[in-house]
Amino acid sequence: MQRLLLVLFCLATFHGYAQNKAIGSNEKLVFTASYNMSGLMTDIAQVKMETSEVKTSKATLLRLKCSAATFSKWDSFFKIRDLYESYVSPKYLTPYLYKRDIDEGGYYKFMQYKFNRKNNSVESLKRKKNGKGEFWEEKKQLPVSSATRDLVSTLYHIRNLDIDKASAGDSSSFKVIFDNEVKTVNVRMVGKETISTAIGSKSCYKLAISVSGSDVLKGSNNNLIWLTADANKIPVYAKFKIPVGNGELKITSASGLKN
Repeated sequence: MQRLLLVLFCLATFHGYAQNKAIGSNEKLVFTASYNMSGLMTDIAQVKMETSEVKTSKATLLRLKCSAATFSKWDSFFKIRDLYESYVSPKYLTPYLYKRDIDEGGYYKFMQYKFNRKNNSVESLKRKKNGKGEFWEEKKQLPVSSATRDLVSTLYHIRNLDIDKASAGDSSSFKVIFDNEVKTVNVRMVGKETISTAIGSKSCYKLAISVSGSDVLKGSNNNLIWLTADANKIPVYAKFKIPVGNGELKITSASGLKN
């Protein structure tokens, strides 16, 4: 599921920073995640993307929450309970705090990033379990560029960019921090396509993605995502291929949209 979410989140920019005009504070997107099992695409989990407003003593932030859970009939086989969240500025979706809490078939891992925008660094906290079930922690200070983002804020960020100005074949790359490493993610505009979804027929921007120097995604045209070609630019469908197989994400419902 880590790789599946990475596919969904690893999107890129065609034009630098953008003001938030697409993301509201009460949005909820629900997806079904499917995986190819013995030649059959099988529904295995539900993925949710939700936004909410959070007030602190100093500012009002937007909480971007993404969660994944296997359907109950699969829990006895391989139970997944994953949570990813990013706390960002409502205006530009600049991340200040990122958390990742995953529990997959007994494998547990927690990651936290605190972004320091004054000195372009990230304060990282990693927490895992050893073979005896005991927790251990690791703290690091990592240098990053001013444009480096986490996975969650990246996905929401792209929805505010002028994708409509990109032509088929246009490409770009950018930096995302994941597992204490800064990855270079590449994106290419394939074109526009109208597809049928659970929330209706949608004209979409079709994008191909890849990660440099990594085998997380396989092939240059096997990992695709469709964003609605409207003011909301919500992801409605994704196809991915990873070293251990291939799968899909399909939207099932969308509510609280800003536009």
